[in-house]
Amino acid sequence: QGNMAFAGKYEFEGDENYDDFVMKIGLPSDKIEMGRNCKIVTEVVQNGNDFTWTQHFPGGRTTTNTFTIGKEADMETMGGKKFKATVKMEDGKIVAEFPNYRHTAEISGGKLVEISTSSGVVYKRTSKRIA
Repeated sequence: QGNMAFAGKYEFEGDENYDDFVMKIGLPSDKIEMGRNCKIVTEVVQNGNDFTWTQHFPGGRTTTNTFTIGKEADMETMGGKKFKATVKMEDGKIVAEFPNYRHTAEISGGKLVEISTSSGVVYKRTSKRIA
């Protein structure tokens, strides 16, 4: 199974379909505004199949998800909801089923590309490597 090297620090570069997606998943409007064009820095520490995935938001808030590929883990959504999920690796992509969307992450052309899909609405976020 191709285990892409995800480790690094990535800064938000651009996204597509943000508003449609966050409305579809029912994110509250204050969180929607906070997240729009948000210069999130994503920091990934990878040790084989063990990952620590931290998002640093402007203003100092962070969310961290720690998981092992193929094992159930306690996770947190962008809206701050806690849930359990088993993160998988499919074709070099990290795949997680969140409560109301499916999230994939891959390294493509040196960038971190994350795609979230909810009932046919596809949200794509691209981050450039900064470390």
